[in-house]
Amino acid sequence: MSRYLIVTHKTAFSAELRDKVAELVARDASAEFAILVPWDEESVDDAGWRAERAQLLLEETLNAKVVGISVGPSDPLRAIGDELSADPAYDTLVICTLPPGVSRWLRLDLVHQAERKFGLPIIHVVAHSTIA
Repeated sequence: MSRYLIVTHKTAFSAELRDKVAELVARDASAEFAILVPWDEESVDDAGWRAERAQLLLEETLNAKVVGISVGPSDPLRAIGDELSADPAYDTLVICTLPPGVSRWLRLDLVHQAERKFGLPIIHVVAHSTIA
């Protein structure tokens, strides 16, 4: 069984993220997922709503086993670090961003920084839309 930490924000409902999770579930039906939404320009409550809705979407449409959701600080690298400190049992990070040129996370080089800092495999999903 694999454990994935999905790090997403505006892309939480994207078809590209759903497709990647469907692929991971098809490979390993016992896979577990947690969803981390670092809050940004929206409130913590809005980020929490986004995480809850993403959980329902993945569970209901893909039968994915979502074992937890959380809202982290606006700095996504710090949010990932906080989550990994609280639960170090993740095997892989799934980081879902907007495309280059639009994504603030890519401008921050989040994917490469997370790979270097945490030493976990990273699956980078680029979402071209922010709606389901």
